[in-house]
Amino acid sequence: MMMPWAKNDYPPSMKNLDKRVRDKAVEIANALLKDGYEEGRAIAIATSQAEKWAEEHPGGGHEGNAEDREGGRKDSDAKARSGQRGNGSGGSIQHVVPHDGEWMVKDAGADKGDTYSTKAAAVEAARKSASDRGGSAIVHRADGTVETSHNYS
Repeated sequence: MMMPWAKNDYPPSMKNLDKRVRDKAVEIANALLKDGYEEGRAIAIATSQAEKWAEEHPGGGHEGNAEDREGGRKDSDAKARSGQRGNGSGGSIQHVVPHDGEWMVKDAGADKGDTYSTKAAAVEAARKSASDRGGSAIVHRADGTVETSHNYS
C-alpha cells in the first residue's frame, strides 16, 4: 500500500484544486486508503467529496468559524440547512470525533453535532447518516487522527 499523502505532497491530479479543497481531499483520500480503497478510487472519491464539502461550507478556513457562518443557530437548524435532514443534497461527510469525554458526530467543517457516550454508538449513527445521505463517515481516534472511513456515495 502506498504511503499517505500530505498537504505539501499530494497526487498530481489534485494540483489544480483550491488549497482548502485540496487539504480536505488529502485528508479524505488518506482515510480511504487506510480503509483499503485502491489509490485511483480513493483520489476520485476524495476529490468529489472535498468539492461537495467546499460547496456546503463556503468561505475561508473551516476551523473556529462555523458558529459565525451559522449565525449562532441551534445544531438542528444548521443540520437542516446543510442537508442532513434528507432534502436531497446528499454527499455530505460525517466525522466521529472525541468531545469532552464523549464522542461527537458532526458534519465536516461544523463545530457542533450530536454527542454519544460511546464511540461505537457514534460510529453507528455516523454510518447510518452517511449511508442515508450518500456521503462518507470518517472515524477519528481519541487523539484526533483519522482511524477509518466509510464511503456510501
